[in-house]
Amino acid sequence: MITDLWNKGRLAAAFAVALTSTVAADEAEDAFVEANILAIFYHELGHAMIDLLQLPVFGQEEDAADVASILMIDAFFEPEAAIDLAYDAAFGFAAEAMMGEAEGEEVAWWGVHGPNEQRFYNTVCLFYGADPEARDDFAADMGLPEERAETCEEEFELAWGSWGPVMDELFEARGVPLRFDAQARGLTAEVIAAEVDALNAEFRWPQELRVVVAPCGTANAWYDPNAVEVTMCTEFADHLRELYRMSN
Repeated sequence: MITDLWNKGRLAAAFAVALTSTVAADEAEDAFVEANILAIFYHELGHAMIDLLQLPVFGQEEDAADVASILMIDAFFEPEAAIDLAYDAAFGFAAEAMMGEAEGEEVAWWGVHGPNEQRFYNTVCLFYGADPEARDDFAADMGLPEERAETCEEEFELAWGSWGPVMDELFEARGVPLRFDAQARGLTAEVIAAEVDALNAEFRWPQELRVVVAPCGTANAWYDPNAVEVTMCTEFADHLRELYRMSN
């Protein structure tokens, strides 16, 4: 279990190293928050791709969106930056699991999202599987069991075989760019605005997809197929800061 690894110090030590390896200590919290905002945004874009491109999903759509998120991190960033983001995105799930346990929450087995522990290992496995030779240290830091590590390269190839052509289709499309609507200021708006600009330099969508940053009254994010928009709640940044501080 993730909490067992954390209590033994393996994940805690890896967390500290990952968050301070390329940024100063006083910037580590922002780095963690920004990375997880991006990972959450990519997850919601995965939902948007499934809807707007009418992609078949054989299984839980939430799982497919998780896969899309880590594949985008691997594909969109240079290797060193991608590794930093993958550490943070995976640790986001680990910290959610620990917070839930600390608060006495029961796992919602009936929910559409998988347990955070499983989302953690799936994220680690897929990212490791994209380049096993270069990412052995990443897998070891994250406590990826050898039994799972043996299948990760094949899992990545299968996932990329599904999502890679989708991203190629957006790259080659003659559609419209994302439309950004900031209804609040702050870190979330800054991160998403920069990412929308980066995506608009590469991708076009079959119809207008609006990306909204707004206060929602809760730490959340979602894709609304009726409105054709992704909403990123400003409250998520504070929630991520709480996760970070709990884990240090």
